[in-house]
Formats: sequence, structure tokens, C-alpha cells
Amino acid sequence: MLTLRRLPIGDAVEFVVGWIDGNFGPFLDLTSKQLDFLVSGLKDALLFLPPELFILGIFLLSYFAGKRNIKLAAGTAFGFFLIDNMGLWELSIETLALVLSSTLLALIIGIPVGILSAKNTVLYHIVKPSLDLMQTMPSFVYLIPALIFFGLGNVPGIIATVVFAMPPVIRLTSLGIRQVPKELTEVADAFGSTGWQKLSKVELPVALPTIMAGVNQCIMLSLSMVVIAAMIGARGLGYQVLFGIQRVDIGMGFEAGLAIVIIAVFLDRITQNLSPK
Repeated sequence: MLTLRRLPIGDAVEFVVGWIDGNFGPFLDLTSKQLDFLVSGLKDALLFLPPELFILGIFLLSYFAGKRNIKLAAGTAFGFFLIDNMGLWELSIETLALVLSSTLLALIIGIPVGILSAKNTVLYHIVKPSLDLMQTMPSFVYLIPALIFFGLGNVPGIIATVVFAMPPVIRLTSLGIRQVPKELTEVADAFGSTGWQKLSKVELPVALPTIMAGVNQCIMLSLSMVVIAAMIGARGLGYQVLFGIQRVDIGMGFEAGLAIVIIAVFLDRITQNLSPK
């Protein structure tokens, strides 16, 4: 019977990770400091207002972003009041800061990559299998290299979340740009538009609803990672859920989970209403 030699795939990955850690240590340390500064600054900014004023701001944002939907605004405000009442305000704000930071980074990277892959067939065929790998790989796997590169804390949680949440942004941005009617781009070319003018005045406005769907999915996936990221030291509601699991405390875990759901529903409704129909 023919026996094939085992391919050293795991050893190769371990070698690459070790090589990156050994040769790019100063860059990784700088990145870690910058990301930690981003999360801490955003958290401090969100905690600057007392809960009462913050909830009022949430009410007004939901009301106007939701096209003057008083039910949405009142429900959102009540949800955040419930979070404060359960004593989870600071942990919720920390989770919100982590999610917003991760989403911001995913959008900064994902939207340009999506645009470029829509315009370059070679890049598209390189990016597509990479996205398949990122979406099908178990999320726990991302924690290992993130932990090696950045240690315990919020930063490896952000990195793992960005990798996990970015694929929908790239896919839907690329899809939106490729679905722009050819007639519109031909008209723009006929009027002598530059590549940037065609992108900013024609392609992006037409593709915006599809791109916003990607933004919405990115936010939801970022929130789904908060409990997993807590396993490597990320704070927030995920840590509270994990602590509840360790202590077999059903009440603690349920309250933290409910707070995550409230934040998820708020962000979902806001992004849905901001998306042009």
C-alpha cells in the first residue's frame, strides 16, 4: 500500500508566524500601542457623558436616523436604560468601543480592497479564495497568531475580529461596484470623467446600498466575536459572559447576553435606516 508522506502544513504556518514575530516585532508593538490608544480613546469619549445624557443622545440618533420612528427611538432608549439598570454600563461602552474600532478598521481595509478587486480581475481571483478561507476558518484559529503577535488584551481581540468581520465588506463592495450598469459608466466616460470622478460620482453612489449591507454584516459579525475575544483578555460584555460560564452563573451570563443583543439591535437598525433604498 502506497503511503504518502505527511505534508508539513502546520509546521510551515508556525514557521511563518514565528518569522513575522521575530522580524516585525517593533512594528507589531507600535501597531498594538496605536490600536490600544484608539480603543481607550473611544471608550473614554463614550464614557465622558453620564448615562442619562448618553441615552438621550441615543434616543435622538435613533429618532432622526430612523426617519422619525418614535417606536424605534423609545425602544432603543429603553434598552440602554435597562443596560444601565443592570449595572453593565461601563462594560457595554467598552464592548461598543471594541466593536466600533474593529468595524472602522475593517471598513478602512475592506472597502478599498473591494473596489480594487471589482476593477482588477487578477486581484479578484486572488482575493476570492482568501475570503473563502477567512469566512470558513473557525474563529478560534484567528486568536492563536493574534495572541502571539500582540499578547493578552483588547488588541488581539480587535485583530481577530477584523479578520473575521472583514470578508462581507470586501465581497459586497466588489459586488456593488461590478453591478453598476455599464450604460452609466459609458456616459461618464463620454463626458470625459476621470477615474476618480467616475468612482465617486457614479459607481459609489449606485453601489452604496450594497456596500451598506456589507457594513451591517460587518458590525453584526464584530459583535458575535466579543465573547470569543474575551478568551484572550478582551474586556467588555464578552468577559462578563465568559465569567458567568466559568462560575455557572446563569443570571450573570443572561444579563450580559441581553446587553449584547440590545447593542446589536441598535446598531443593526441604525445601519439599515442609513442605507439608501
